[in-house]
Amino acid sequence: MDTKEQYWKYSLLILIIFMGIVLFKEIAPFLSGLLGASTIYILVRKQMFYLTEKKKLSKNISAIAILIEVILCFLIPFSFAIWLLIEELHGINLDPSATIAAVKEFNSLIQERINYELLSTENIMKAASYLPTIGQVLLNSVSSFVINSIVIVFILYFMLLGGRNMEKYLYALLPFSEKNRQEVSNSVNMIVKSNAIGIPLLAVIQGIIAMIGYLIFGAPNPVLFAFLTCFATIIPILGTSLVWFPLAVYLAVTGDWASAIGLAIYALVIISNVDNLIRLLLQKKMADTHPLITVFGVFIGLTLFGFWGVIFGPLLLSIFILCLDMYKREYLDKD
Repeated sequence: MDTKEQYWKYSLLILIIFMGIVLFKEIAPFLSGLLGASTIYILVRKQMFYLTEKKKLSKNISAIAILIEVILCFLIPFSFAIWLLIEELHGINLDPSATIAAVKEFNSLIQERINYELLSTENIMKAASYLPTIGQVLLNSVSSFVINSIVIVFILYFMLLGGRNMEKYLYALLPFSEKNRQEVSNSVNMIVKSNAIGIPLLAVIQGIIAMIGYLIFGAPNPVLFAFLTCFATIIPILGTSLVWFPLAVYLAVTGDWASAIGLAIYALVIISNVDNLIRLLLQKKMADTHPLITVFGVFIGLTLFGFWGVIFGPLLLSIFILCLDMYKREYLDKD
């Protein structure tokens, strides 16, 4: 390769990197939709190949049929769950006089037990300062969910049409040998499927088991807190304790020590162990991922990708470790 060809090569590479950074910055708000479409594509790609290659249906008809399936099986149930959560929140008694009385009673109990004034002027001012931020976050989350749901359907349609040609093109871009490309491809498929199926399944099971405990020990609004427990399962280490521990503390502060201790024991013995057992079974069954990769991957992923980080965080960390192992095998071990 002469000097002129090298100049063309590296100039083109610099131009690609520069334009890629600019474009990524502009499409960042729709990143959740892109990641969601990629996740669902990995789950349904075999169905697309079956319809087009075995049943000889047209790509358009097959893609539309799968999109209808995705909307019915993924988007509508998730939207329904959010709607139920909102309904539960609406169902809470927000009578001003009753609410103020309950808050004052709770404040008196806290002050009596630990000699701390919960409703001090400083605490009230801090809480009031957070309200606009919380409202803005909730509004942005709802609008982002609606927009990215549309993006998921739109991108997924064209990914399904691209099918094998798209996969071959992306496969050829991987900077690895054929053996290593196959290894990366298999890892991506296993981790995405494991997390995309395992996390919702784990959340539903945890929510049901937690609701049983909340009902047994008389926790307030057991259905609402069961929903919150479902969402808390995606947070590593702390997880469901973010919900059941404050409930146990509330029961203790209100004087119901038997229910507080019972709920804490139930959560530690049953909820936590079921969580660990299901995670272990799913990891061994679908993708034998080290627990540390899952924990740190979720932390990293939630920061980088938001909700979809629970899938792509562990994937990113796994691919990083896989690339290190490839470099060691290909270049260091040979020496």
